[in-house]
Amino acid sequence: MPSRPPKFRLDAWLATIALVAICLISLGNVIVRYATDASFAFTEEFSVFLLVVLTFAGAAVAARHNQHIRIELIEHYLPPWARKVVFVLQWLGGVTVLGIMTWYGSTFAMQEYQWESLSPGLGLPNWIYVIWLPLLSAAIIIRLTQNLVDRLRGREAPEVIHES
Repeated sequence: MPSRPPKFRLDAWLATIALVAICLISLGNVIVRYATDASFAFTEEFSVFLLVVLTFAGAAVAARHNQHIRIELIEHYLPPWARKVVFVLQWLGGVTVLGIMTWYGSTFAMQEYQWESLSPGLGLPNWIYVIWLPLLSAAIIIRLTQNLVDRLRGREAPEVIHES
């Protein structure tokens, strides 16, 4: 077992902070609602926003560590040269989808900023919520690319055992 400390990963920390914030906001809202029969107005808007951040940051972490759901049966029975072709095709599919999300997400965020749209619940600028879509989609592209380079060089992560 290696003795060096784990590397600092911004996406992993972002996912962790989002999850902790969702838990604290929800717990606080439940306590306040139970004690006063009223609830915080911001909890739903912030919880949905944080859930999106958690999902995309978690997807970036999973992409880096080759942990996304896929069918690996074909990969295991291919010769090494064909396996590398499959790796590149998988990367290309992911980058295509995430590239489209980054492009349209940034266009949408720019429009929200230009039109000065406000969120319906709290009246905050919508671009604050929307800007995370293209940023985290680009982060997933970076992590997918890092994973592809590792897989092409033969530095794959150890096999993950899935228990059911």
